[in-house]
Parts: sequence; C-alpha cells; structure tokens
Amino acid sequence: MTAPRVSFEFFPPQSLEASFRLWEAAQALAPLKPAFVSVTYGAGGTTRKLTHEAVATIHNHYKLNVAAHLTCVDATRAETLEIADSYAASGVTEIVALRGDPPKDQGAFRPHPEGFANSCELIEALAATGKFRLRVGAYPDPHPEAGSADADVLWLKRKFEAGADSAITQFFFEAETFFRFRDACEKQGIDGAKIIPGILPIEKWAGVRRFADRCGAHVPPGIDEAFQTAIRDGREELLGKAMATELCTELMEGGVRDFHFYTLNKPYLTRDICHALGVLPEAHLEKVA
Repeated sequence: MTAPRVSFEFFPPQSLEASFRLWEAAQALAPLKPAFVSVTYGAGGTTRKLTHEAVATIHNHYKLNVAAHLTCVDATRAETLEIADSYAASGVTEIVALRGDPPKDQGAFRPHPEGFANSCELIEALAATGKFRLRVGAYPDPHPEAGSADADVLWLKRKFEAGADSAITQFFFEAETFFRFRDACEKQGIDGAKIIPGILPIEKWAGVRRFADRCGAHVPPGIDEAFQTAIRDGREELLGKAMATELCTELMEGGVRDFHFYTLNKPYLTRDICHALGVLPEAHLEKVA
C-alpha cells in the first residue's frame, strides 16, 4: 500500500520553554516532507501575534508549506483581513479558516459588531482575495452546537460553496465514524477526497478524554478500561501508538490518502506512527568518489 500524504498541526509557544518544544517538533517532523503544517490560534484569538510569529519562523527557517489558522473572534472584518494580508506578504498562501472558540469568560460565540458573523463569511471574503488555498474544519461527530449530524454536513457544504478547498476533521476514535461522515458528505455533493481526517495520537489519555468530552467526540466502549490497564502497566504511550496506527491503516484500506496529525508540539509519537505507515525521511545519496 502506498504511503499516505501527511500534515501536522502545531500550536504557538507562550514561553521560552514552549518555544524550544515547537522548534524541536518542527525539526523532527520536517524530514517527513509534510504537504503542509498548520499553526493554531488560542481561544478568543489570544495567541494571534504568537501565531503570526510562529508561522513566519516555520515558513522561513524550515521551508515548510504553512497554513495559518485565522478566526473571526473579537476582531473587525478589516482587522481580520489585515492579518490575512500580512500572511500573504510573508509568503504564506494557505489559511485554515475557522469561526474560532469564544473567550473562556464569554460563553457562547458572539460576533464582533463589525466582524464576520461565521466561518462561511470569513471563507467567502478570503476566497475573494484570490491569495490563498483555504482549509476549513469538519466534524465527523456532531459539533456541540449542531442540532444534528446532518447540520454539520450541510454547514460543511456551505463552506465549500463559499470557497473552501479542503476540510480537516476533528479527531475521532473509529474509522467507521469517518466513513459514515464521508458518505453523508458525498451524498450532498461534497468530494470525499477533499476531507482530510484529523488524527490525535494519544500520549496521555486523561487529557484526551477531557478534550473529547468538550468537543463531542464519541468515545467507544472499552477505551477507558484499556487505557486504565495500559497506565497501570506503563504502556500508555504504546497503546496510543498502536491505536493511531491501526486507525490510520483502516482508513487507508477505505481509500484515505491524507492524514492531518494533531501533534500537541510533541513530535516523536507522531513521527513513529508515520514511520509505521511508510512515511519516511527522504534518503539523500552522497557522491561516491
């Protein structure tokens, strides 16, 4: 089976120690020649400046194709498009366009009075500039704010109609979750090949479990018990690696050729999974006298 194409997500550092972790992550994963790497925003746009700095550094130093996250939280339309223009000026031609999470003290999302009301408005405005390849979010398990799974599919269709080029999914635990979502999207006329599954390698189950509960990702029966046993036996990371590799293998058998890994700036588990899938550093032949 041909090795898949991969991409990686990083988050911007908020301390000197975190900076070292980000640069270590980028250096460890760059040899795998990712199709792109993305850099996130914090909730409420709290890391806007840090995201811009990280994007510029990764793009210039590691020569990777960087997709910068851009949200419409707490910013006017003009401010948001000014950030996009600054990315274009620095040579960044891909954006992950998202509505974004509201600030923690705000509760539900409330659009800025002079800002974009939702992700579709943001996508449409960015597409109109003609400067970017646009990637968007997708939800195989129902988004916490969605009325139904059908609502997520229809909203994704609107994103593609607004100008999106591809979609990256929220993480999930079972291949069938993705296949069911992809089938529903294709019934609505969305090209399934444009939907990239998001993979979250599990290093620490407790944190992933809390994250899954917050974002509405379905946790299949038995996973909690399996990790409790693995933690007791000192095999938590080994189980996480095996689960992610098996998930990706099942997805590849179902026709998936692209994966987006949420690295949490911890590259080695992701790197090992990529190696298991046949994604290896490019070999460089030395001249022989």
